[in-house]
Amino acid sequence: MERQNAWLTYDLKMQKECHDFAENYRTFISNNKTERECVDSFVNEAEKEGFIELNRAVAEKKALKSGDKVYLVWMNKSMVLFTIGKRPMEEGLNILGAHIDSPRLDVKQNPLYEKNGIGYLDTHYYGGIKKYQYVTMPLAIHGVVAKKDGESIVLNVGEDEDDPVFFVSDILIHLAQKQMDKKMSQAIDGEVLDVVIGEKPVVINADTKCAFKTKETLSGKDAVAKALIEILKENYGIDEEDFESAELEVVPAGKARDAGFDRSMILGYGQDDRVCAYPSFEAMLRTKDPERTAVTLLVDKEEIGSVGATGMQSHFFENALAEVMNLAGQYSELALRRCLANSDMLSSDVSAAFDPNYADCFEEKNSAYLGKGMVFNKYTGARGKSGSNDANAE
Repeated sequence: MERQNAWLTYDLKMQKECHDFAENYRTFISNNKTERECVDSFVNEAEKEGFIELNRAVAEKKALKSGDKVYLVWMNKSMVLFTIGKRPMEEGLNILGAHIDSPRLDVKQNPLYEKNGIGYLDTHYYGGIKKYQYVTMPLAIHGVVAKKDGESIVLNVGEDEDDPVFFVSDILIHLAQKQMDKKMSQAIDGEVLDVVIGEKPVVINADTKCAFKTKETLSGKDAVAKALIEILKENYGIDEEDFESAELEVVPAGKARDAGFDRSMILGYGQDDRVCAYPSFEAMLRTKDPERTAVTLLVDKEEIGSVGATGMQSHFFENALAEVMNLAGQYSELALRRCLANSDMLSSDVSAAFDPNYADCFEEKNSAYLGKGMVFNKYTGARGKSGSNDANAE
């Protein structure tokens, strides 16, 4: 089966449409590097297109009819959108699904420490990462801090030109003989992926832009850590105890970029799986008067098995669907079960394109190819289809 290069099928008008879509996508992944940021962006755009919040519709006892649009955000990290169709929901839904979490480093709940005059944040890696990559790039910190008084502080440090960035240290090549002899999976241990955040035992006064030394910070144990705590208080309103109720993610700093002289590719963090989440969301915004109710699921925790309160192993989707069916006057337990059983879903995630430099990792006849159109995987899994998700031929 010969696959034609998709670029050869595009006229100039189609190429411009492709470029414009890709530009918007590149901006999206540059500005939204966490699941919370993705949800905030999606909510803003959905409300511009007339979607209303489901809990508001429930509170107002709004009767949903064909063409109505509602959404539900779950714990600020997962989201589902509905466009009500003409046919009864018992006959099934058309569902798009993608995840919006990506591999990263998570800051632990008691992270700040000093060692030999260097200040660190203790981290735990999240999802499938190549640990050696994290010692080669500048890093940013994104997330939210929930304070005791109920205030939530949104943190995003490392993306603006004037922001500091952070890093994980690596050993000088001349001292790395033992490291270089190790397997790649063992060269950088997960326990050394702690992020360097400072090394100066002084307090920075944000008003005067000058440094001043205090007896407390310059003398005694953990002088650097104490100075860093003062900076966090001064610049961000965060105390050390606030880390206990924070969700902070360490991600590669910087914007996504066009790749190649022809600008035909995008290089950037988080494309697993926002490369599927973004078009799924855009498709939902462009869906008008569907026959069957259209649904888009944009969810958290896929990278670690879809577990937890915001993953698909929770019941947030089923609960949301029950509320929607109830507002449409179509709910019963049997109708809900029939709705789920009769639904069709396109579950989307990234797939590996054939790479000539690593040809031995692919089977050429059944591989995806860069530039040759959309990828459909009939099944997933490893070895003997272990953990497979296998689609029926129909």
